[in-house]
Parts: sequence; C-alpha cells; structure tokens
Amino acid sequence: MANWTGAGMNRRLFLGAAAGALSAAALPSYAQTAGIASMQQNSTEIDPSVDELTPVRHNMSSFTSKRWEDYFADTRNGVILVDTTSRALHFWSEDRSIYKLYPTSVPMTPDLTRKGRTSVVRKVMNPSWRPTPAMKKRDPEWPDFIGPSPDNPLGTRALYLSWEYYRIHGTQDTRKIGRRSSNGCIGLYNEDIEVLFSLAKIGTQVLLI
Repeated sequence: MANWTGAGMNRRLFLGAAAGALSAAALPSYAQTAGIASMQQNSTEIDPSVDELTPVRHNMSSFTSKRWEDYFADTRNGVILVDTTSRALHFWSEDRSIYKLYPTSVPMTPDLTRKGRTSVVRKVMNPSWRPTPAMKKRDPEWPDFIGPSPDNPLGTRALYLSWEYYRIHGTQDTRKIGRRSSNGCIGLYNEDIEVLFSLAKIGTQVLLI
C-alpha cells in the first residue's frame, strides 16, 4: 500500500508540473515575460536615441489595478484610462463587467505628451498612416503615406481620438511596448488593440494622466 501511495503521489506531481508547463506555453509572449519583469526593478526612462534592439524591462511590476471612480463620473460608453507614468492602459466596460489592463508605449518626450479628457470618435480596422506635419518637419525622411501592411506604424487597429492626430493603436514593432517610443500616440500589442477595439465604442471616454 505504501509503495502504491508513493507512486500515485509522484504521478500526480508529474501531471501537475506538465499541466503548468502547458499553461505557460499557451500564454502570449508578453504575458510569459511579465512574471520575469515583475521581479526586476521598474524601467527607467528610455532615451529615444537608444537602439531599439536594446533589451528593455517592461516595468510590469508597477502595473496595479485602479478604481474607475477615482477618474470618471460614470462609465457611460465604457472608459479608458491611460497612465503614461506606468505605461499602462485600463479599460472598463459600461456595465463594469469587463476590466482590461494592457502595457503600452507612450510618447518619447513631455512635449509630445498630451494629457486630459477626450473620447473615441472613430474606429478603423487595418488603418493607413500619414505622418503629422510636426513629424514631417522634425524628420523630412518620413514617408508621406503607408497603407495597411506589416510596415504600418498603426498596426492592425486604431481608435481615433477627438484630439487631432492622436490615436490608440496597435504596433508591428513589439519592442516599442513598455517604452517612451511614440510621437504622441498610445501603442498596444496588436493582439491587445484587437480586443480593445472590439470592446470600445464611438463615444468611449478616454483620460490620459
């Protein structure tokens, strides 16, 4: 009996370890790295001149859930809170049954960062992209237009805000997430913006802090 019990316990331990390994393998790549990142110190501000191939710590340890009541009077049409300090986006559905928390990219410098209240005014799947006049002035080498493609800086989905030229959008370059790397917009992994795109409405409230 003692031998059978020991074998049964070993079998259960083996199965439990295997199930844990399979569960980890099923997670998105950024979710798998979140546990490692949470054990590291919060990332410092990234110098925009740093080569984008330089590994970056996605300060996931600073991500904490927030209360919508601290930022909005109500959740009509759903609400989006973007915290540019922790580089995280929070979403609550109108009935508050859905809460999402995503890592983001944020503007490179304070002068490119706009804070305050706005709203979603347009939703575009597979968006095209044009540089803003200010971007073109800073760097005339920017192309004038990029259509839907793997090279499109807006990724697979874009939520247009009431502020001209400002978007919450995906990105094809996942190295940008967790960094001060954008020219003003808020970037998400494509798989995250696709979920947010399906949840957000025209009129969803947005607050950048």
